[in-house]
Amino acid sequence: MGGIEWLQQFREWSKLPVVVLTVNDSDEEKVAALDFGADDYVTKPFSVPELMARLRTAMRHTMSPEESPVFKNGGLEIDYSARTVTVAGKKIKLTSTEYDLLRVLARNIGRVVTHGMLLKEVWGPHSVEHTQYLRVYMGKIRKKLRFDGDKRE
Repeated sequence: MGGIEWLQQFREWSKLPVVVLTVNDSDEEKVAALDFGADDYVTKPFSVPELMARLRTAMRHTMSPEESPVFKNGGLEIDYSARTVTVAGKKIKLTSTEYDLLRVLARNIGRVVTHGMLLKEVWGPHSVEHTQYLRVYMGKIRKKLRFDGDKRE
């Protein structure tokens, strides 16, 4: 599957920012990628500071005005830009998948989030039948987010 085809399919189910990194600097490829949903297009060679700045910009542009880069609810705090989670002031180590699940739930606080929605958002559109993934990961997240520090693993 080519990059443009992948981007089209990805945009069917996700609004996450996409920055295209490539050696192809033709105007046609740039325009196609941007028209099909890329947020930015970077050609090689590029510097790491430039790439990081472009990623930060893409992240800023995808947040709606009412969204904050930090989610706070009770003792739970999620810093979306740093991808960190703290509970009662203590930093919690989460795997990438655990973090992604928690992020989706936090961004949808007060709304019903189905198994299918979570699976599609975190694992992709072809994973909506794998509910056992959620059972395992949600159990791990619950243990890690306990407010009682003595019982946290």
